Amino acid sequence: MTVFPPFLEDQSLRHRLRLQTLTRLRWLAVVGQSLAVVVIAHGYGFDFPEVICFALIACSACLNVFLSVRFPAAHRLPPLGAMTVLSFDVLQLSGLLFMTGGLANPFSVLLCVPVIISSASQPVRHTVGLGALSVAAVTLLAFYSLPLPWYPDSDFQVPFLLTVGVWIAIVSTTVFAAVYAYQVSAEATQLADALVATELVLQREQHISALDGLAAAAAHELGTPLATISVVAREMEKALASDPRFADDLMLLRSQSERCRDILRRLTTLSTEDEVHMARLPLGSLIEEIIAPHREFGIAIEVVSGGSDLREPVGRRNPGIIFGLGNLIENAVDFATDQVTVTVSHDADRVSITIDDDGPGFAPDVLTQIGVPFMNRRNRMDREKAGGLGLGLFIAKTLLERSGASLTFANRALPATGAHVEVAWPREKMDLLGANSNGYAPVGTG
Repeated sequence: MTVFPPFLEDQSLRHRLRLQTLTRLRWLAVVGQSLAVVVIAHGYGFDFPEVICFALIACSACLNVFLSVRFPAAHRLPPLGAMTVLSFDVLQLSGLLFMTGGLANPFSVLLCVPVIISSASQPVRHTVGLGALSVAAVTLLAFYSLPLPWYPDSDFQVPFLLTVGVWIAIVSTTVFAAVYAYQVSAEATQLADALVATELVLQREQHISALDGLAAAAAHELGTPLATISVVAREMEKALASDPRFADDLMLLRSQSERCRDILRRLTTLSTEDEVHMARLPLGSLIEEIIAPHREFGIAIEVVSGGSDLREPVGRRNPGIIFGLGNLIENAVDFATDQVTVTVSHDADRVSITIDDDGPGFAPDVLTQIGVPFMNRRNRMDREKAGGLGLGLFIAKTLLERSGASLTFANRALPATGAHVEVAWPREKMDLLGANSNGYAPVGTG
């Protein structure tokens, strides 16, 4: 069962919005709003409350200055703080639109921007609250606003039907863009977390594989000081052997030092003899090593050879392949009723491993989402039974694909029931000796 790293459970940092991002966007808004007011007032000569508009723009600038002085550039706002700042942006823009024609102002569509920013980074409840504020502001602007700045010798009246259409357009754009931004952001976050978890799993497997090398290195480093201790113990035994006070202690010291030397000698011998074996192993030995931990759960696991006149592939031990295939077999055992069949086949071009179980198989909606991290379409009973097919299967699929494999997930053909998973590699990815070699090297996969 896949163990979720602690960071995947911690949501406290995920919804913190970087303050510098907001201040930069607000400075951009301040410059744009100022230019728009100057052009309308002095470029076209339209009459509108220019001083009040600049006062509202100055409020945004002052807020930026305050936040920049009060907090460091790398500060991240908590959800409530981010919602407060974004709510100010909605109200400030609503005030500008009120002074310049309400929904008749073409810039009224910008009211959806704070909601979109919130949907990409903040909790749903905060985004819904900000969206409600934005919709309320749009609704008020549809009925209450100063006239749109226009030429003094003409009276520009916006038809009510057009105002309703603009209201619908702004609200629908806000909802659609917010939902889309939330979905994209959530999927990107899930993928990033899953990839980090994949790296942690691979690192752990590589660490376990390296323990034999560390044991050999420790044995080598401890050999010299232990030999010195033995020499000193022999000299002390010669000098003090006639003294009954120290005879027993010296004998014990000698025997224990010799025991330590024997242990280190066995470690060194084991590493030397098994170094090649541990680094490489035949495909069949690899499969047996992966299957062994799963034979104790009351489900029969049968290994079937596809048959071939060619020599069995011999590959380098790859922790990613060991973990990936182990996860697939674990899922098959979890869902199987009585038996899991692992079929191993190879030819001059291809190495294939298929895993079949006699369980219920993949549900249609699950089958279309296999490999998606944190897949949430499975019911609670299934998750409790097998630990989920989300992150664990994503990690397995990612690690196997990194090794050059292609994976196929399907259900067994009727009348049989159960899931069918095929993992296939080009032969050169799995065979260090080559398909036509008659040599033998101990097994692994790589």
